[in-house]
Amino acid sequence: MTEKQTIEAGKAILGIEFGSTRIKAVLIDQGNNPIAQGSHEWENQLVDGLWTYSLDAVWSGLQDCYANLRQNVLSQYGCEIESLSAIGFSAMMHGYMAFNEKQEILVPFRTWRNTNTGPAAAQLSKLFNYNIPLRWSISHLYEAILDGEAHVPAIKYLTTLAGYVHWQLTGQFVLGVGDASGMIPVDPATKTYDAEMVRKFDELIAPKGYGWKLLDILPRSLNAGDDAGSLTPAGALKLDPSGHLKPGIPLCPPEGDAGTGMVATNAVRQRTGNVSAGTSSFSMIVLEKPLSKPYEPIDLVTTPDGSLVAMVHCNNCTSDINAWVGIFREYFDYLSIHISTNELYTTLFNIAAKGDPDCGGLVSYNYFSGEPVAGLMDGRPLFLRSATDKFTLANFMRAHLYGAIGVLKLGNDILFNEEHVAVDRIMGHGGYFTTPQVGQRMLAAALNSPISVMSTAGEGGAWGIALLASYAVNNPAGLSLADYLDQVVFAGNTGEEVCPTPEDVAGFNRYIENYKASLPVEQKATECKK
Repeated sequence: MTEKQTIEAGKAILGIEFGSTRIKAVLIDQGNNPIAQGSHEWENQLVDGLWTYSLDAVWSGLQDCYANLRQNVLSQYGCEIESLSAIGFSAMMHGYMAFNEKQEILVPFRTWRNTNTGPAAAQLSKLFNYNIPLRWSISHLYEAILDGEAHVPAIKYLTTLAGYVHWQLTGQFVLGVGDASGMIPVDPATKTYDAEMVRKFDELIAPKGYGWKLLDILPRSLNAGDDAGSLTPAGALKLDPSGHLKPGIPLCPPEGDAGTGMVATNAVRQRTGNVSAGTSSFSMIVLEKPLSKPYEPIDLVTTPDGSLVAMVHCNNCTSDINAWVGIFREYFDYLSIHISTNELYTTLFNIAAKGDPDCGGLVSYNYFSGEPVAGLMDGRPLFLRSATDKFTLANFMRAHLYGAIGVLKLGNDILFNEEHVAVDRIMGHGGYFTTPQVGQRMLAAALNSPISVMSTAGEGGAWGIALLASYAVNNPAGLSLADYLDQVVFAGNTGEEVCPTPEDVAGFNRYIENYKASLPVEQKATECKK
């Protein structure tokens, strides 16, 4: 079929992902190739000291994103989307969305970005003997309990953003196992919430006398490929108010952005890994066996098919780079010199590649918000240099590229140097890798490992959730998810690889020593008001 015939026959598959700054839709054909896309820009809001998105922003953003996709299809192919083979929804993992029995949200959505859950995360980590991150749903829930928040007794449903959207469009209160593992730990053997931890939590809060137990309020955990319901008539209108989209379309289990990143980079098999680097960054290494002990900087989640994954999650990545590029943009505007955004980024990234391997002593902290991996609950973007450092444009930009992945290195050094985790392939995706080879080279130096990037890496998580939807309906051979990706989607494509050089590795190591030594300066900056 042509792309138009695929759409008109209802054989196309839709993936939509709610990212931190953009909601993106990708339409793929039966060969899993992107054929149309749509997007909507949005930003989180700081309300009463907590980062949130309103429900109105969720639904208006989703509808605008889908309308943008419809327009893209109309302009390219001259047809409407009437039906689809499957749909998948993905979103930022973790966070806290609590609803009462009327499905009314009890407090504003608390995103992964919030770091107010320190006491809860520390107590739960000790109780479970398992690292429980600040951003996980169970941390938010227990912090609300510790703080005596009035809404807690009324909780009937607790879910993530992806789970919420899926629930409202299908009526099915479910979650993909990868996203479920960011609520409370999942047992890889059962591929659902760890029974012993659930028991311990219920015992912990029993004296409160709530009318619910943990499993009563959590979504049912589903594996990749499982039946997750279909689009209801009300759901179809909620997604497409124009009324063109028909109900009855099957949906795959909703997943978190970490899981879709693994799928989009073909990194769900053991001994593979991926690094997503955009507004935030995280690395995902699929483990052959559990770690020897808990580590606070390392989260243990799962792939969308339930394999154990070591995740190093960093709250900040490219935002500070974007801010500095904006300064250069202003400079050119003042000079009335036109330069495209793409050319500006490409030029500055390529200049960075010419900098000294250790950035000439310069150090950048990209902390727009707190970085728990670095032990900081609050953040301030900060640039440091001494009078004797080599302050050049190349070193300046290179320091910001290094700074964007500095925290990522801190966490992964534990995996590779202390746990001796073996990895055959690490894939990179996200805006950090848009300029060919530059971001790859920096990350290869940081992790002392070859880094590969595929031409499809820019499609990101929206393509990843579309692939999971495709897996759910287009897998007659019954292949495992790893085999489906290897044999059907990627068919041997392993991308373009960049290997670290000894000079770059040594330079990044010198940079990170300066970075760690100067962390008290960043800490002091967070204690000072503007």
